[in-house]
Amino acid sequence: MSPSQQLLDDRRPRKTATPGITLVVPAYDEEGGIEGVVRRLSALKWDEPFELLVVNDGSTDRTGTILRDLQSEFSDLHVINHGVNCGYGASLRTGFNSAEHDVVVITDADGTYPEDRIQELVQHVRDGADMAVGARTGADVNIPLVRRPAKTALRKLASYLAGTRIPDLNSGLRAMRKDLVLSYLPILPNGFSFTTTITLASLTNGHRVDYVVIDYAARSGRSKIRPIRDTLGFVALIVRTVLYFNPLKVFYPVACLLMVLIMGSTYFDMFVVESAPNLSDKTVLLFVALVQILSLGMIADLIDKKSRL
Repeated sequence: MSPSQQLLDDRRPRKTATPGITLVVPAYDEEGGIEGVVRRLSALKWDEPFELLVVNDGSTDRTGTILRDLQSEFSDLHVINHGVNCGYGASLRTGFNSAEHDVVVITDADGTYPEDRIQELVQHVRDGADMAVGARTGADVNIPLVRRPAKTALRKLASYLAGTRIPDLNSGLRAMRKDLVLSYLPILPNGFSFTTTITLASLTNGHRVDYVVIDYAARSGRSKIRPIRDTLGFVALIVRTVLYFNPLKVFYPVACLLMVLIMGSTYFDMFVVESAPNLSDKTVLLFVALVQILSLGMIADLIDKKSRL
């Protein structure tokens, strides 16, 4: 499924969600973990209708074969196959568009998340939360040390821009109201930043997001995350998403930095330079930049407020 086909699929009329639980599992080359995940999810007991939906995202290993065998064993297991690999976010978009029920739970196919905590997450949504996130801050969290500094920096940046503490920015275990995700579907990306985007969109728009402390097991198979490229992409995504919903959070710090530079440059021009006191070109340029940044910030904020009317 190409990105253009995915967008067309997003625009199709969607059936009304019925009360119940849909479990969505995106899977790409997860032959080592998918069977165990499906079996554990299928063993969960529910007092309401549920379905298990696995999106096989163009896997090239035995993932598809394993899923076909499991379908004959589990009647509630439904599999949607992408002809080619479209991305983690694209798989989740397919899952949300296809989900029958009003609460959707996502988890990974590699066996890293504790499936036995899913019912607790769902209960938070039933109690009024728009989203309940499994925060990987428990006693047994197996995140490679090399990735922790970047994750911490991204989380702190996102917490500042969102205006609230975010224990886990991109956890792949969460329960959400289906209508919440569908309302932001046009801005949700096809890649790994899907969860980051829906987190920031929810927090900057006043939706209730609850966090539940969970452990995080070592994954089976190789991670699809590309550390440097994806980290830079996450930074750009965080800034872009907050610009979309709360632009002054981005423009004001830049304006403050320019103000400090202007004050320093003015002092240098007036009291340090030995010639007659006069504002230099760099001070004037900094002032013009400040005016432009403030103007852009105000315009962006007005556009954002007008779009919410």
